[in-house]
Amino acid sequence: MRQHILIIDDNLEILEFLSEELDENYHTHTAENGESAKQILDNEIIDLVISDIMMPGIDGFELCKFIKSDLNYCHIPVLLLTSKNSYAAHIEGLEVGADAYVQKPFPLELLLLQVDNLLKNRVNIKTHFAHAPFEDVRMLAPSKLDAEFLQKLDAYIKKNFKYPELGIDQLAEHMLMSRPTFYRKIKQLSALSPKELVDKIRLKKATELMAQNEFSLQQIATMVGYSSQSIFNKNFHKYYKVSPSTYLKSMPKA
Repeated sequence: MRQHILIIDDNLEILEFLSEELDENYHTHTAENGESAKQILDNEIIDLVISDIMMPGIDGFELCKFIKSDLNYCHIPVLLLTSKNSYAAHIEGLEVGADAYVQKPFPLELLLLQVDNLLKNRVNIKTHFAHAPFEDVRMLAPSKLDAEFLQKLDAYIKKNFKYPELGIDQLAEHMLMSRPTFYRKIKQLSALSPKELVDKIRLKKATELMAQNEFSLQQIATMVGYSSQSIFNKNFHKYYKVSPSTYLKSMPKA
């Protein structure tokens, strides 16, 4: 699936130019001002924001600050475009949380490289987490706000994963989010669904219990919230590529 980029600029020629160039590899959304950009952020899954700084109404600095201070969007990388060639402007961009800063006029190749790097970095982190069963969920956090969100979610899941009925509705309610907003947030942070994220945390705990060598696999499956041994076996194999019994046999004996 092509990633989604939101481009904001009050100059229609620049907006059209960037949209046409980026649309070859990405799905682009365009807005002429900050207010329109907010509406798009509310209704679309956006992977990267490119915004001009000098705009009427909500300028690029204000928009970036809004994105980086709102839990619903703070994981989205922001690239600011500016004609300001000053140290103060660069400092202000960093202060509001911009991930990259490109000065106008710019070579198109430079902008495309910045976009590619920002998106690849997030994809690499998510891919690593999805295929690394023992990684802590907090490694996914691109910001302090996201780290606090993931820490709260991780603690709640670990406290309640023994209950088979733990699901997205319960998690979204605890995180004070609507179901769609919560699902989108988890998917964009981790590339996993909330159910898959819960499974990873459950199975990580299962391996810790196996290492204690005090419980049967059936007991462990129940302790980490699986209603049947077959579901536990299937999910375990999905993440660890071996059956629970094979994994248990491979563990070093005390």
